[in-house]
Amino acid sequence: MNARSRYLVIGSGSIAKRHIRNLKTVFKDSEVGCVSSSGRRLSLEETGAHRVFDDLQSALDWHPRFGIVASPAPFHPEHAAILVRHGCPVLIEKPIADSTERFAVFSDVLRSGAAPVEVGYTLRHLPSAQRLKALLDAAVVGRVHSVLVDTGQYLPDWRPGSDYRQNVSAQRALGGGVLLELSHEFDYLQWLFGKFDRVFGMFSRSGMLDIDVEDKIDVTLTRCDGLVVQVHMDFLQRAPTRICKIIGEDGNLIWNLIDNRIDRQVGSRTECLFEDLNFDRNEMYIAQLRRFSRVVNGEINPMVSIDDALNTLKVIDAIRLSSEQGLLIPISGVLL
Repeated sequence: MNARSRYLVIGSGSIAKRHIRNLKTVFKDSEVGCVSSSGRRLSLEETGAHRVFDDLQSALDWHPRFGIVASPAPFHPEHAAILVRHGCPVLIEKPIADSTERFAVFSDVLRSGAAPVEVGYTLRHLPSAQRLKALLDAAVVGRVHSVLVDTGQYLPDWRPGSDYRQNVSAQRALGGGVLLELSHEFDYLQWLFGKFDRVFGMFSRSGMLDIDVEDKIDVTLTRCDGLVVQVHMDFLQRAPTRICKIIGEDGNLIWNLIDNRIDRQVGSRTECLFEDLNFDRNEMYIAQLRRFSRVVNGEINPMVSIDDALNTLKVIDAIRLSSEQGLLIPISGVLL
């Protein structure tokens, strides 16, 4: 690696600033550049980057080793496609787009192979997630019958000190809402259990938060082998919750993502199989950067490929369609 390797972040929000800090930590002898996703003029003090650019073309002329797309979700595929056309490897913040329809416009470029592309579903880097996958692969609770997911946190508590209504999460035009903001759950469910066949979903706006996006969803995912997954997610729970309960023929697994802990329940007995309460969640982002650097070097394949991320987006579009029509929707019917 060059002593002065260059890295580019598109976007200037909270997740973009996290990536800038982490790039400077992981690649200590590098330069990190930043360009606004909206064309707004940025400052070094605002972003924490070594350099800021007035436009994306100037940033690409700087020849970054790879770029990170941390713009609002509706702009992800367009910004990623610009980087790929220039042969620049790209790590795209989740989700890959705000709809399959928007992704389709840039599909050929993103799939061209002109540069590696990965999508940033960081929960796969959570130590308890990796341990859970190993436990499921080893069939520690036998055949899995059902899965229950409960995820929620009061949106005004997400970023104290800022007006939550002005954040991306609260604005439809910027790809906000529960479905896209909390799409990690749909990614890890398919990573752990494989693809699903059909979905029934309902999403709604409570009116409590003064936002123009859904703040609550309830979803049922089904598969022909009998596996059923129930998912509840919201912006409303005053006590943060992120739980996945796996019901198997030989017991249950309770995965607490906030506590980074896995318990096994058999009868009246509960056994802790994994726990790391002191895990620094920023380490997920650090691990993602280190791993993607190896992808760029051609050593390994992306952890979350375009197809993986697109499968998650198809589930999301099917949930939208189901909620609108009040019907069980085949996920395979969501076409590009």
